[in-house]
Amino acid sequence: MNILITGATGLIGRALIELWQGQHQLFILSRSAEKARESLGIDADYQQSLDDLDFNQLDAVVNLAGEPIADKRWSESQKQKICQSRWQLTEALAEKIQRSTTPPKVLISGSAIGFYGRQGHEPVTEDHHSFYPEFSHDICARWENLAQRAASPQTRVCLLRTGIVLSPSGGALAKMLPLFKLGLGGPIGDGKQFMSWIHLDDMVRLIDFLVQRDDLSGPFNATAPRAVDNKQFSQLLAERFGKKAPFRVPAFMLRLAFGEMADLLLFGQNVQPKRLLENGFKFNYAHLKEALNALQF
Repeated sequence: MNILITGATGLIGRALIELWQGQHQLFILSRSAEKARESLGIDADYQQSLDDLDFNQLDAVVNLAGEPIADKRWSESQKQKICQSRWQLTEALAEKIQRSTTPPKVLISGSAIGFYGRQGHEPVTEDHHSFYPEFSHDICARWENLAQRAASPQTRVCLLRTGIVLSPSGGALAKMLPLFKLGLGGPIGDGKQFMSWIHLDDMVRLIDFLVQRDDLSGPFNATAPRAVDNKQFSQLLAERFGKKAPFRVPAFMLRLAFGEMADLLLFGQNVQPKRLLENGFKFNYAHLKEALNALQF
């Protein structure tokens, strides 16, 4: 297959390339084609502009690009950067697909469980229609709507509502590791907020699954089937290093440090991958303990 990947140098993109290298002809879109070529070190077609790509020759598009949401405090300018880095490219991709005579068969487009906003302890599936109105929901709702514009009888659109991706190479877990390795980690706030997670290997496997399943479209919760609360997560991560998790980070300290962005850590969702399970996807890592044990730290 001819597959275009945006966000290829990110955590998920790199793992996806590792899975697909040698199986498919990969097209990499990056703001700097040369830097991407040096960083990835694989034989692929590197492009800096969508105008240099013939969408009639593509079989699939995987859209993973976007400014990291939790790297910086949410100033108004940073919020705009987070939004526009997702919205502008997704809108452009949908337009290119719409205008193609023989468009790609599938667009796999990123989203996040932030789509649901903060929720309680009750399981949240793709059928859930009660959303807490906050920044994370606003980002994802428009992001998904723009991606859906590519949908047609020729092109199906799958939306990845992704949870916390477990990998020592990047993402939220990589930021937690230094403290937990030293035995200084612990729950955040009251520790009761749910954390919906997924092992990186399962993340790329489910993308491959959705690319190959011609009968599937719409939103999919990219999370393992057993979410845990923050206290459990902290305890299991500490145990992975033979430590305890005795320290608790008070909510007010997070708010002082991160402002509005602290809400990502203080509130959560018990998100369940209902549609993936119903359609036969098998998770290699359904339990957090086995997922953490499988990671190479």
